[in-house]
Amino acid sequence: MSEVQPAKPAPLLKWAIGCFALIGVAAVLYVMVSASFKPKESADLRDLKRGGLAKLEVPATPRPAPTQSFLGPDGKPMTVADLKGQVVVLNLWATWCAPCKVEMPTLAALQAAYQTQPVKVLAVSVDRDVDLNIAKSDMAKNPPLQLYRDPGYKLAFALEPRAAGFPTTIVYDRQGRERARVSGEADWNSKEARELVERLLKEG
Repeated sequence: MSEVQPAKPAPLLKWAIGCFALIGVAAVLYVMVSASFKPKESADLRDLKRGGLAKLEVPATPRPAPTQSFLGPDGKPMTVADLKGQVVVLNLWATWCAPCKVEMPTLAALQAAYQTQPVKVLAVSVDRDVDLNIAKSDMAKNPPLQLYRDPGYKLAFALEPRAAGFPTTIVYDRQGRERARVSGEADWNSKEARELVERLLKEG
């Protein structure tokens, strides 16, 4: 007796099976691509309002950085956007501001701790041009900080909301968005300050 040969799938069935296989592969690829491009959720920073950052202010939603330029260490105009990809701690200070001088060594310590990572501490002096040498002298006492300048207060007024006084420190994430702010003196070498930086670094 001869064996019964199994029926061959009809062409239409083959086509249907092929289509389902392609749809399955496409679905898997879509999920993978969507996951890779999905923006990471912003870290909640409000619990860091304590200790060295007791005056921390966290906006309800991240704020865009101002487009107003200021002067870099080389004297050339630059903006916060030029440092996109780094966590930026922008400190507005003046040589006549006593609290500014008190907290400056803590900003220097923060920068030193993250020298090999994408973290930039900008000490932006609002002093007039006639006081440039005094600002340079003060900054020389706080390596590895460099002197940035906003002699016309333009950056201070371009902030939204504008700086209430000095010192004012704004922290930007790696996307260039304001995520936190401190009006007044703070300890930027505190565990709270480092945790703030660490969380923003992890966001990428």
